[in-house]
Amino acid sequence: NLVVIENKLDDSGRDVVWQALKYASYCSSLSKANIVKIYQDYLDAMGASGKAEDLIVEFLEGQDFEEITLNKGVSQRIIFIAAKFRKEVTSTVLWLMNFKINLQCFIATPYVMGEEFFLSMEQIIPTRDAEDYMIRIADKAQDDIDSSKHERVRLRLRKEFWTKLLKMWNSTGSKRYQNINPHMGHWIGSSTGVRGLGLNFVVTNSFGRAELYIDRGDKDENEFIFETLLNQKEKIENDFGGPLTWERLENKRACRIKVEFEGNIMEPEKWDDMIPTMIDAMLRLERVLKEPISQMSQRISEFTANYSKNSISEK
Repeated sequence: NLVVIENKLDDSGRDVVWQALKYASYCSSLSKANIVKIYQDYLDAMGASGKAEDLIVEFLEGQDFEEITLNKGVSQRIIFIAAKFRKEVTSTVLWLMNFKINLQCFIATPYVMGEEFFLSMEQIIPTRDAEDYMIRIADKAQDDIDSSKHERVRLRLRKEFWTKLLKMWNSTGSKRYQNINPHMGHWIGSSTGVRGLGLNFVVTNSFGRAELYIDRGDKDENEFIFETLLNQKEKIENDFGGPLTWERLENKRACRIKVEFEGNIMEPEKWDDMIPTMIDAMLRLERVLKEPISQMSQRISEFTANYSKNSISEK
């Protein structure tokens, strides 16, 4: 890695960070051949003997020069040295570390004892005791930034996806979703006319789905509806034209009947296949569940009445 060392005799000054970043930016574009030439020019100018390539190999403990990689990617490091640092400098350095820029600050303090000179070098950023912790914090900060960017992209794509799906749905002649506006959520739904029974589209990074979602707020009532429909499974699936997935969702209050396909909301180039498939599945699901759901209200009322009566008797 190339290292930029910004050495100040006393005060760090206000512009030291900008100066070092400017130098690091320049160094980031240097190729292996550029580095060797700059080093060789320096050796020649100083009247030093030796060949740049050989000295680099020696410094890197005998590796073959052809196998050595210099200045890879954004691996440049920056070291600041001063007798004291201004707060605006240290605060800027700490902020830049959140973007995984490799920075260190050292306070250099000289001492004199008789005719002897001593130099104390103290690393203040990141502090020795907290260096690993600060690196982890910087990694997390960068992950949070990356996640935030990814989330903004995903939300934008969801809205674009629902806009396209709803436009295509409305062209089918069905009015089920005509009053639904595209949004950034991962699902859109429409009531079947029976409270708690919704026909939903769901999309994620791995699948697209059409489903009947059952949630009236009571687990027993939801399971009764699910069982009532499950008793008609053979006819429903025959009319649908293929198997459905029946999920009791044991660890949840709700139940679900679904048909699911592979798909990724983050791949717009595949939407033209994904959206028609989901719409076709929903149209068929809507058609085969229309009659069973229309008969459900009376059955739910009877179940609720019996359930209440049994609860009173138990008490």
